[in-house]
Amino acid sequence: MNSQEMNLEFVRILNEWDPFTIGEGNYDIEIADCIQALHVLNNENTLAEQIQSIYEFSFEERIPYDQCLGISRELIKVKNSGSCSF
Repeated sequence: MNSQEMNLEFVRILNEWDPFTIGEGNYDIEIADCIQALHVLNNENTLAEQIQSIYEFSFEERIPYDQCLGISRELIKVKNSGSCSF
């Protein structure tokens, strides 16, 4: 999986997540910030905290950590599977 394909997969996963049930396509800024964080972070706990912070800043509502950790694990799994193919 090349970098562009991986980023598209990250976008798909984050769009489908829809933590505030406002519909896919309403998280463009947050998704971009999460993908940027994902490119520099490799620890699922640290990424989960960052995701939680990104969404809380935008929506002034905190997503439970367990939900953020679940999506973080999914994203890192894709990241690691993509980087193994290079």
